[in-house]
Amino acid sequence: MTDEVLIYGAGAIGGILGAYWARAGQPVTMVDIVPEHAAACRTTGLRIEGPVEEFTQAVPCVTPDALTGTFRRVVLAVKAHATDDAVRTILPHLAEDGYILSAQNGLNERTIAALAGHERTMGAFVNYGADWLGPGRILFGNRGAVVVGEIDGTMHARTKDMHELLKMFEPDAILTENIWAYLWGKLGYGAMLFATALTPDSMTANFAEPSRRAALIGLAREVMRTAVAEGVDPKPFNGFEPSAFMPGASETAALKSISDLAAFNARTAKTHTGIYRDLAVRKRKTEVDPQVGTVAEIAASHGIETPLLSRLVELIHDIEDGRREMSVETFHELSKTMP
Repeated sequence: MTDEVLIYGAGAIGGILGAYWARAGQPVTMVDIVPEHAAACRTTGLRIEGPVEEFTQAVPCVTPDALTGTFRRVVLAVKAHATDDAVRTILPHLAEDGYILSAQNGLNERTIAALAGHERTMGAFVNYGADWLGPGRILFGNRGAVVVGEIDGTMHARTKDMHELLKMFEPDAILTENIWAYLWGKLGYGAMLFATALTPDSMTANFAEPSRRAALIGLAREVMRTAVAEGVDPKPFNGFEPSAFMPGASETAALKSISDLAAFNARTAKTHTGIYRDLAVRKRKTEVDPQVGTVAEIAASHGIETPLLSRLVELIHDIEDGRREMSVETFHELSKTMP
């Protein structure tokens, strides 16, 4: 066993963590499925670009078939729909007292726990803006909230250890006993971000457009109703105020949060979501099913109807499969679902 941190997935989220940790002297090994990216990271170096900071850092990086060794600390940073396969690849390399930290969007901690065990699973919430630009290049568009915590709400030496590691990258990283509150908050915001990817417009343009606000607010309300049913009280971050979308909250509060999100996203060099890049640039499947679809499934188990979330999943699939274009008209197909 080595003292290295293993980062499985060296894209936008994992690549930035790896570059910062390696630069700080923390031993780290990364894994990525793109051979050209892995080669660039370990040879010429991983180039971090953008307004936050620019530097190049060589980081050991291999493809999954070349992974060797045993690791106590593993950070999983793959797309949600790749979680199952990634965990199965990681398990033979996970120390008996090791754990897997999910630095992903969604509720992937549930999948990891089912495969690796609850005691070997740790949760994280990340909201910094980043994009994979190509082999050996990642855009760091803006800083954002970073939170870490155990999925059972306990606190251990390993939790504090991971918190200190994350502070090497984000000095304001939060250590929490309620990671699910942040994860559900991100699901509410994330549903709105999926809706912005129905159009070619920037995140800020979508949040600032009056004709799109009702649908965006409606999506967040469906997620928050589901969170309440799950016994979760979501936490605010970076302009997203969960209480503004709770049952009984005023329209004024919801509109203020939408305005705050427009302002927050106006300050980043990452103008569009990773969802947009998946659809428009990389021409690949998005995470809509394990993120938005999972919330709709959980809602249904509580007898909660989620017409907007369900329609959003359909529309994203339409774009993925070439049945619809990314357009304002496609967004308003979502709007038509409003009562």
